[in-house]
Amino acid sequence: MSAPLVLGLDLGTTGARAAAVDASGAVRAVHESAYPLHTPRPGWAEQAPQDWDAAAFDALAAAAARAGRPADVCAIGLTGQMHGLTLLDAAHRPLRPALLWCDLRTAPQRRELEDSLGVPALIRHTGNLPLEGFQSPKLAWVRAHEPELLARTAHVLLPKDFIRLRLSGELATDVSDASGTGYFDAAARRWSPAMLEHLQIDPAWLPDVRESVEPAGRLAPAAARRLGLRPGIPIAAGAGDQPAGAVAAGILADGDALVTIGSSGVVFAAARTYAAAPDGRVQAGAHAAPGTWCLMGVTQAAGLSLRWLRQTFAPAASYAELTAEAQAAPPGSRGLLWLPYLQGERTPHLDADARGALIGLTTAHTRADVVRAVLEGVAFSLRDAAAAIAATGARLRRLHLAGGGARSPLWRQIVADVFHAPVRLEPEGRGPAVGAALLGAVAAGLFADIQEASAAAARPRGTVDPDPAAAPVLRDAYARYRRLYPALTPPSHAAAAAQAAGR
Repeated sequence: MSAPLVLGLDLGTTGARAAAVDASGAVRAVHESAYPLHTPRPGWAEQAPQDWDAAAFDALAAAAARAGRPADVCAIGLTGQMHGLTLLDAAHRPLRPALLWCDLRTAPQRRELEDSLGVPALIRHTGNLPLEGFQSPKLAWVRAHEPELLARTAHVLLPKDFIRLRLSGELATDVSDASGTGYFDAAARRWSPAMLEHLQIDPAWLPDVRESVEPAGRLAPAAARRLGLRPGIPIAAGAGDQPAGAVAAGILADGDALVTIGSSGVVFAAARTYAAAPDGRVQAGAHAAPGTWCLMGVTQAAGLSLRWLRQTFAPAASYAELTAEAQAAPPGSRGLLWLPYLQGERTPHLDADARGALIGLTTAHTRADVVRAVLEGVAFSLRDAAAAIAATGARLRRLHLAGGGARSPLWRQIVADVFHAPVRLEPEGRGPAVGAALLGAVAAGLFADIQEASAAAARPRGTVDPDPAAAPVLRDAYARYRRLYPALTPPSHAAAAAQAAGR
């Protein structure tokens, strides 16, 4: 065997992305395979695990083949969308479509869990409130609406771990992804006995929990034949997509923070000690690096906001064309404000019934103003998330920017301007799939630990400095943005009630 390669798989919201990475951290090949997102009712979001299977195997096989050395692949690392509920029977067959992270049907169950246990107990047991996207209210929803399925349930998995099962036959997960279930004790890095009892979860349903860098399965012969790889190579426990993206960016030390603009928007801060927000408005969890933790603030519809705008009003235009057009609009979008609450909102409001809004429209506004307002509104929501993290006592000293939104020169400048801080740009293509590959490299013994792997894989970064001229305009716009949520809560909740009733 010549120089080793590692495959990283990111099972995302819109498709599976596989990256072949060498021991220096260089990406040798990438392949993406898409699958559909089903929204049978407003606020619902589902996917078929069978679609994940087909896309994941296609992406992994293609990336290995494109790298030209499939025999040199020595490990696989897994990451993917967090929180999704995948129910399997004893024969490992999916019992229903998976309920995804952005599925909001569970708002009543979330409120019931908060009322029955209370916020202090939930924070004590898990470090988090049972957000609508988490598995805990999803299981409560299934118990209330599809109880016959729980009678047939043998296994409860997170999305990426369904792919692990298909690759290796092993049932396992990692500490970072488990932290987003709503019944994992992030401080102790184990399932919470108190939450399992309260939620009536049979511990036998749940997979073993490993540290992200540990092996959790080996490639089975049948899967190896499908992929064209050697059987028996280790599969790392892996991580949720945000911790894996942080690994790729080297976000491992106190003060390091990663702002990611993907379908959702995330502010991810690394911490060397465990701390949870007393009100649960910031997600706390175990980081992918052993002995470290993380704090996350999430806006539900970051890139989704721009995608919705394009698909609804400008399907003939590319994203690059729209954002280039928006450069003609001045900072502040001539008074327009966008609330990106198309899927409710997580941080800081924890409100599934929040709704999106475009405020300040006049006949003088152009499409460029509207697009820029959407970009600014997402940046404002990310600043809200960062402020919530800072309120826990965490210090965000070094900001990095990643995700599809970072490809836009305008959007990354807006982020720097809204945060009024220099932003380091992560090199293109170094997202969660690369982080998963680095975890696989540690599991295979190519590196002693994830810090060594991250240092070996580090790449030069550009920096975007804030524009001093934009600061006063955006400071005023952000202050007005902050007043919108409380002002619009009553009509937003009324709209959500009407939508739930099918009106």
